Amino acid sequence: MKYDTLADDASLKKTSDALGKLGYEVIRVKSRQEALAKIKEIIPDSASVMNGSSVTLEQIGFVEYLKSGKHQWNNLHEGIVAEKDPDKQSALRQKALLSDYYLGSVHALAETGEFVIASNTGSQLPHVVNTSPNLIFVVSTKKIVPDLDSAMKRLHEHVVPMEEKHMMEKYKVGTRANKIVIFRGESAYSKRKIRFILVEEDLGF
Repeated sequence: MKYDTLADDASLKKTSDALGKLGYEVIRVKSRQEALAKIKEIIPDSASVMNGSSVTLEQIGFVEYLKSGKHQWNNLHEGIVAEKDPDKQSALRQKALLSDYYLGSVHALAETGEFVIASNTGSQLPHVVNTSPNLIFVVSTKKIVPDLDSAMKRLHEHVVPMEEKHMMEKYKVGTRANKIVIFRGESAYSKRKIRFILVEEDLGF
């Protein structure tokens, strides 16, 4: 199976419809520039923001924009990095779990609306699974696959090897899919807002 081919219109519509039925908001854009513009529209001034390590977020310019300070958001990650006292930094990390908005991507998105996120350490997973009330996933349509089995294959056959290479080149350390989360939906009682920005461009792994 090829993992770098953008989804066709039929697959994209099927996926969008499935996500919508699960209560997620779907925003379709053509380019990385449009994706970043949508994020700027969605997140209000003064909101606290956290993000996971994501090649996709780097490629659309979000990470650079967040670091630039050319916004009115509360960049929680910046505060954590700036704090040198280990105890105070740990406390800030705990508070950051309740960020107003959390941004990231997914490793595979099924046409059924199910999606998969894997992590080596699991540091970003509390935000994703429960603690942040607003999630924004920026996802290249090349990550769309037919079903959950295909999503798991994409993770292990494609994403993990690519991420391993990326991490070795950048940090000289490898990675593993130690912790894997499968989303099948949200509780009917959940008040969280989950948005997918589906980008019809080759981004991420």
